[in-house]
Amino acid sequence: MGTQHSWKFFRAGGFDQVRIDTAADLLALEQLDQKLWVALACPTTGLEFDSKTLALMDTDKDGRIRAPELIAAVKWACACLKNPQDLFKSSPELPLEAINDAQPEGKQLLASARHILNSLGKREAGAITLEDTVDTAKIFVQTQFNGDGIVPAESAEDEATKSVINDIIACLGAETDRSGKPGVSQAKAELFFTEALAYSDWWKKAEADSTILPLGGSTTSAAAAFKAIKPKIDDYFTRCLLAAFDPRALNALNREEKEYLVFAAKDLTLASAEIASFPLARVAPAKPLPLKESLNPAWAGAMATFETEVVKPLLNGKDMLTESDWNALIGKFAAYDAWQAAKTGGTVEKLGLKRVREILAGKSKETITALIARDKALEPESNAIAVVEKLVRYYRDLNKLLHNFVSFRDFYSRKDKAIFQAGTLYLDQRSCDLCLTVEDAGKHAIMASLAGTYLAYCDCFRKGTGEKLQIVAAFTNGDSDNLMAGRNGIFYDRKGRDWDATITKLVDNPISIRQAFWSPYKKAARMIQEQIAKRAANADDAAVTRLAQSAAKLEKGAQTGQAPPPDPAKQKVDPGLIAALSVGAAGLGATVGAILTGFLNLKWMMPLGVVAIILIISGPSMLLAWLKLHKRNLGPILDANGWAVNAKARINMPFGASLTRVAVLPAGHQRDLVDPFAEKKRPWRLYFTLLFLLALALLWLCGKLDGMLPDRIKSARVLHGKATNPPTQPVANAPAPAAPGAPAVKPAPSPPPAESVK
Repeated sequence: MGTQHSWKFFRAGGFDQVRIDTAADLLALEQLDQKLWVALACPTTGLEFDSKTLALMDTDKDGRIRAPELIAAVKWACACLKNPQDLFKSSPELPLEAINDAQPEGKQLLASARHILNSLGKREAGAITLEDTVDTAKIFVQTQFNGDGIVPAESAEDEATKSVINDIIACLGAETDRSGKPGVSQAKAELFFTEALAYSDWWKKAEADSTILPLGGSTTSAAAAFKAIKPKIDDYFTRCLLAAFDPRALNALNREEKEYLVFAAKDLTLASAEIASFPLARVAPAKPLPLKESLNPAWAGAMATFETEVVKPLLNGKDMLTESDWNALIGKFAAYDAWQAAKTGGTVEKLGLKRVREILAGKSKETITALIARDKALEPESNAIAVVEKLVRYYRDLNKLLHNFVSFRDFYSRKDKAIFQAGTLYLDQRSCDLCLTVEDAGKHAIMASLAGTYLAYCDCFRKGTGEKLQIVAAFTNGDSDNLMAGRNGIFYDRKGRDWDATITKLVDNPISIRQAFWSPYKKAARMIQEQIAKRAANADDAAVTRLAQSAAKLEKGAQTGQAPPPDPAKQKVDPGLIAALSVGAAGLGATVGAILTGFLNLKWMMPLGVVAIILIISGPSMLLAWLKLHKRNLGPILDANGWAVNAKARINMPFGASLTRVAVLPAGHQRDLVDPFAEKKRPWRLYFTLLFLLALALLWLCGKLDGMLPDRIKSARVLHGKATNPPTQPVANAPAPAAPGAPAVKPAPSPPPAESVK
């Protein structure tokens, strides 16, 4: 058992991810526990990755790349290179000296790579690129044989064989070889010669039986003329039999006059379907069919050909055709019809019997088979050319796939976009980098909503090309106040092309703590605005109603000559209403006073009171948002696109802020704050300050602040000229306490102060 590989990990997205940085990591990839892989499967389409490379890895052709397939691709690429560390270069050029020619497959790969470069006129090149391998037509254009088992006509050395190859292509269609030329394979050649032999044998049956071809070489054309008119002649003799059976049906069988009236007013031609549907000739019991006169004009041409090709040679040129004659003609072509029904080799019929037998008599079959065998002999070398393309693709792409499959290093490092990121959406003064293509927004949203992320599904369209695209964008910074279905933005794909983007569906989740902090206040403001708008609308409706009622009363008074009665509501002021308003104002003042009193009683702890009020209002919303943002996860978004994400790939708040950039002014900017069209600002700060001072004054006047103020500025001393709580002194001339049971004696009035006596 080999030594256990020592792995290195890095922390990102709230979990440990493996580092794949060395050749030893690549060679030991099979040992890495798949529970530590970030993904276990991904689709082969819809990614910003070469789909041809993914198709080569997809050995079972199910449209998905799984961990075993990626491991197999890494093992094969490492075996084909002298130094597997070169895979981390991700270079589009594969140096020839990097190929491991110490083992048979590598040796064949190196030979094929040199053959490709030689075919392209790059004999001295030291590296091969993907562009060199993908255009096989250029590689094989100068070669007669390329190992694909398909030979074009040009590969034959004699004209006879070239002609037969062209005949095969004409009858069975062409196959395209690696050079892009039309040719034939062994299967096509075998099918052609089998069909040719069957066609020749089929004709031999007719040549041996005179009843099959009653007119010799002209039987085919005569049979065609016979077949063209046969249904109409059958119809004619059937009608004659019906007329003989019941004379009453004669008029109906010949069509009544009213049926002619239907189309008589139309512009008619001999090709009209109405005319062709009428009987071939006038029907009568046991009447022979005239061959030249009194025929339906729509069938005159077909009858003339029938008379010339069939009646004249077989019935010695009769002018009339009886029912017995017609049955005899049917018998003449019965054997021919049976022979035609049993036709074989019809695919080569277009060449004609003479050409088919000429080909069969030659040696073209053996020659073409030998050419195909020569071509197939080069199959290993030619297949190795396709393997060169595979190695070049792996050399360029494997490193990137590893860092977007085994780990999500590209996504979390933010140095390069991940392969599932389709581009950037610009909307609402933000740029969203986490955008994925989707096929069905509704189906995708069912799973993606579990990610705890605010998602916007957009329809993208390019008017110039008519291309359409659906994407989902994650908003992970800012707020959602101006995000709604129907808003437009611009989407830039990974190729830099711009698309018109329109929001069609939203999945609502918290975006940031800042949004959660302001959310209660915004909701309250919206509620107040809605209530004000509702009250204003109701008041407007009431005013309109009163105006209409007043107008009706005036109109009625003008008609009767009497003044309208005064409105009772305007005759006097309701005292109860005034009292209610007074009580309400007093209650409001008392409430405000109580709040201010409690707030001022905090003294030096007043800032903490402000914080407490804010937390009471915004705390629950912020806590709920924090819990949801803490669980924000990339996995469900990718799973809805066909991935099998194996980890809780979290999108925390700092990382989310990097995925969605909010507009900020650039460094070194100059800003002019004067807006010539800005609305005039009201001095709200002054209003609030005055209101606050007024509230303090009211509290001071009521003595609510005396407990917190020095004696010299307490309301009682300032207003009454004495201390708030004067010391207790004995009162002069105070009456003695009354004896128990005696009546109380009122004290004598005190004399006025001396200074008051004039």
